[in-house]
Amino acid sequence: MSLETVLITGASGGIGEGLARRFAADGSRLVLVARRGDRLQQLATELQTARGVEHVAIPLDLSAADAAEKLYAELQQRGLAIDILVNNAGFGRNDRFEDIPWSDHREMMQLNMMTLVQLTYLILPQMINRRRGAILNVGSTAAFQPGPFSTVYFATKAFVLSFSEGLSEEVREHNLQVTCLCPGPTRTDFGARSRMDRNFNFIHGSMSSDAVCDVGYRGFRRHKRIVVPGLVNWLLAFSVRFTPRSFILYLMQSWQRPKATP
Repeated sequence: MSLETVLITGASGGIGEGLARRFAADGSRLVLVARRGDRLQQLATELQTARGVEHVAIPLDLSAADAAEKLYAELQQRGLAIDILVNNAGFGRNDRFEDIPWSDHREMMQLNMMTLVQLTYLILPQMINRRRGAILNVGSTAAFQPGPFSTVYFATKAFVLSFSEGLSEEVREHNLQVTCLCPGPTRTDFGARSRMDRNFNFIHGSMSSDAVCDVGYRGFRRHKRIVVPGLVNWLLAFSVRFTPRSFILYLMQSWQRPKATP
């Protein structure tokens, strides 16, 4: 039986790296994609040494408009058919909407939504033809409500969740699976890069990357449609259905309001 081939974007650190380690431990062959080529190759070599399975590292800036097409062309050139697509790459920013450079907004929307959707669009037909495959999209608990001061980031994650749920129903007849992993604040480089690590909910409610990956990986293997790691995150994510929108907005703006740099 051929090895399961898993493509993971944003695999050079954080949740992407954690998921890569879990798939590798199950004997999967990995195609690792991220901007940081040195860290990608180091991870691929480490995992290959541990399991004896050859992995592929493809350095690529996935926030570029043509990134999905370039990556798909590279997969075709290498003769790689993807069994599992993990759309993990993404980033956010915490500040007033008008104070975040437009280039950051544009790249955030491109990476978090457009590249994710286009890569899915290019790879999904192969899965349909084989009637075998799965997609794991990494969203966020940010998907369940608006997020003042991280407005665009929260909106992109709401898109990812809605896209994942809708697509999961479409492809069910082809024996395919779509899961959306929605972690809350997670202790990775993401917090510092986005400047969200100074916010109330990050300081008081963040989970380790290992814990998130453990729950996310188990949920994916159990074919769950939505996976929210952590009881508190789950309660917060689903309680918004029964909470007045005005109160949710008040709560989120108080949590998300940028803190002054010490």
